[in-house]
Amino acid sequence: MRRLAGRREEQRPLEEGRRLPLRPWQIRERHFNVRRRGLDPVEIRSFLHRVADELAVAQTALVAVQEENVRIKNALRAWQSAQAADRHYR
Repeated sequence: MRRLAGRREEQRPLEEGRRLPLRPWQIRERHFNVRRRGLDPVEIRSFLHRVADELAVAQTALVAVQEENVRIKNALRAWQSAQAADRHYR
């Protein structure tokens, strides 16, 4: 894989068999060796860009869901604390 200025190289495994999640730019910049009867490079590049775009959307949605999850948990904790305090004073 070629390296562009300001971009990190493809991430290496943290542990054997476990890798960091792919980033959209890693998919877009992935290059494959060309073989004599290989696949159409234009078609591969188009597909990789589509996958990278879908990954970017999924990662953005995941972050939004995680933030909402934290907000809901905090609201639940606050409600539970208020209920416990209310019961304590009765």
